[in-house]
Amino acid sequence: MIIDVNHLIRRMAQAVSLIFHPLLIITYMLMILLAVNPYLFGVNRWTDSKLLILGVFAASFFLPVTAVFLMKRLGMVETWSMANRQDRIGPFIATGIFYLWIFLSVKDNNIVPRAFGMCVLGATISLFIMFVVNIFFKISLHAAGMGGLIGMIYITMRVFSYNTFSMHIPFLGVYNVSMTFLLLIGILSAGLVGTSRLVLNAHNLRELLSGFALGFLMQFVAYKLFV
Repeated sequence: MIIDVNHLIRRMAQAVSLIFHPLLIITYMLMILLAVNPYLFGVNRWTDSKLLILGVFAASFFLPVTAVFLMKRLGMVETWSMANRQDRIGPFIATGIFYLWIFLSVKDNNIVPRAFGMCVLGATISLFIMFVVNIFFKISLHAAGMGGLIGMIYITMRVFSYNTFSMHIPFLGVYNVSMTFLLLIGILSAGLVGTSRLVLNAHNLRELLSGFALGFLMQFVAYKLFV
């Protein structure tokens, strides 16, 4: 049996791109905050907030994907990969509306801590800036999402002074996790995502670096707006 290495690498790159899809990042941010300090959300462990996680997932991933699906059926989007800048206009607008809706829903919600509202605001600002930048050149949404995720982890660690946290994993028990280790995992994941986008010829290095920088910096802008 002959294994096509190039085909295997591309499949792996596609899997990484799907796991770290930019529309999933807000859900990942929520899960990290729940794991670091579930008491901020009024629960004892992150698994006690399944409805909140499901709601954020639906609003930040399922509904935008549904909107893009309808645009595709109506001929407003040529390909699912949205390879050209014109294909991105409609999805940017639709996703921006959903992100803004999430932010307005959580910013004054007593159940949801301000830390999560800050994360959503940073992601929303990034999205609207990318909408404008998209007029001139492509920018990597995947890289922006990973930049935002790393920025959120760094702020949680350095600004909110979380060094370690206990995480209850169903069927496995409780484990102590270092925030430094979590940050390292985030950086390695960002590198893996960037490499995957290059392998798939979805972006060049400039588009990846500009996307990462934007996502990272906007988390700090959102933090300053919340302070």
